[in-house]
Amino acid sequence: MGLLRKNCPHCLGKLENGQRIHPACIDPWLEAQQAKKERADAKAARMAAKVERASVRARKEAIKTIADLKREAQTAMNRWIVQVRDADKPCISCGRHHQGQWHAGHYLSRGSAPQHALNPMNVWKQCAPCNTYLHGNLIPYRVRLIELIGLEAVEAIENDNAPHKWTREGLIEVRDTYRAKLKDIQKGEPC
Repeated sequence: MGLLRKNCPHCLGKLENGQRIHPACIDPWLEAQQAKKERADAKAARMAAKVERASVRARKEAIKTIADLKREAQTAMNRWIVQVRDADKPCISCGRHHQGQWHAGHYLSRGSAPQHALNPMNVWKQCAPCNTYLHGNLIPYRVRLIELIGLEAVEAIENDNAPHKWTREGLIEVRDTYRAKLKDIQKGEPC
């Protein structure tokens, strides 16, 4: 013979011999059990949706091409340069502070020197007129770049013509590094 309960599972009141639950507690107890089951089902559905979103994200990441990853890495680095590293600096070419749009201007263009596209010493904050309409305004850009990093470093960039073959892992690392730096700054943490 099984153990007899001494207390009601719902109200925890004392039971009489042979009772398993008070008759008045049956409906509330069943409702409480149903609510508990519904909460568990909702939590399971949320977890399943979270797992599905992570799976979709992983599949999307796996099918990205090298060009997609390079574009994402370039975007992350450019944002970091304009919003963090050079945030309080003027345009590297004209030296102006203005309220217009800012670009991350490449000293050696991405088309002519793709090996330097993700080199932060080749990319500096530049105003939209200099970068777009003056095609980089390169003569004053070079003068200011020499002031910032030195003649030897500028000549090293100019003379480095070795092709660079990016790997998926390398591009993901560059992208994630700059995204993390930008996120840390936005949270108020030093990078």
